[in-house]
Amino acid sequence: MSVELTYLAYSIALFFVVVFVQAGAGVRNNGGLAMMNNRDNLKPPTVFQARMKRLVDNFRENLWFFAPLILIAAISGISNQWTVLGAQIFFFSRILHAVWYAFGWPILRAFFWLAGVIACVLIFLALFGVLA
Repeated sequence: MSVELTYLAYSIALFFVVVFVQAGAGVRNNGGLAMMNNRDNLKPPTVFQARMKRLVDNFRENLWFFAPLILIAAISGISNQWTVLGAQIFFFSRILHAVWYAFGWPILRAFFWLAGVIACVLIFLALFGVLA
């Protein structure tokens, strides 16, 4: 497996962790039975639960950029310093983004998000030979 696909797998594993933390927040707020049912009459989300929902949504949105780029690179046989760097930056920026978001720490979260976007741009430019 290529370095880029390995970082895609790591990113998916991180996404699972974030989803499980969000699910745990829901269970803590509403109880397991309520979360196993239709969830029509749940309590209002706690601050942490709502924050984790936003984090999951943000992570999912960013995976829609990253995953296809990595898969296109793999299918096309494109792997160079830029695609590897982009994959690494994306993964580590998502770790930092998730931690900052989960704890509600201000300001730097946006920079970690931007680093992930820049990582996707690097991969995109490498795919089209702009960065070789």
